Amino acid sequence: MKANHYDAFAASYTADNESNLLNNYYERPAVLDLVGEVEGRHVLDAGCGAGPLLAALQAKGAKVTGFDASSAMIELARQRLGEDATLHVADLSQPLPFTDGAFDDVVASLVLHYLQDWAAPLAELRRVLKPGGRLILSMNHPAIYKIFNPSADYFAVTQYSEEYTFADGQSAVLTFWHRPLQAMTTAFTDAGFRLAVLSEPPYASDTPRELISDLGERSSFLCFIFFVLEVS
Repeated sequence: MKANHYDAFAASYTADNESNLLNNYYERPAVLDLVGEVEGRHVLDAGCGAGPLLAALQAKGAKVTGFDASSAMIELARQRLGEDATLHVADLSQPLPFTDGAFDDVVASLVLHYLQDWAAPLAELRRVLKPGGRLILSMNHPAIYKIFNPSADYFAVTQYSEEYTFADGQSAVLTFWHRPLQAMTTAFTDAGFRLAVLSEPPYASDTPRELISDLGERSSFLCFIFFVLEVS
């Protein structure tokens, strides 16, 4: 299976994403909390997948647009949001089909860690944001790579792959790029953003107890890291 070929396992990934701990009760609620009040704001979901975050933003009153590199994911998003939804098949590593300053906010949920080069994608996301706009990001926490690879060089930008088995039994190989925290923040400022928030949040308060039984009394765990950037 080709790494990152989401078309091949879009349905399995989406079904898993709807109910698991990491996406449904940790990452997505944390992003929505950072987004805050968005009623009437134009929000772009960069790498929207099957659209669960788009649907939640729309429910909060945002005017939403989404894109994903996977046509199968966009089809699932269209089924969720309706035929009138503004959705595009587009690749974040390429120029985006949007005008300058088209959006008040951009959300990039678990997207950038798939890319080796951040300069062009961040430049594009800044370009489509209005002055004073925000970019809300989530990605693999840089500490995780070192924890699971103790002999690795934390400070090197490094490619690595992991195999996942979804709830329905289908497997997929996903390939990521690790980069240290300093490399992340330097890329943000080089692209013309100001770091407003860095967050390592707890899981959602409504998380089913059976999903967190191994955590004991802890409300947080190392998994993803979250940023709110502002156009400087």
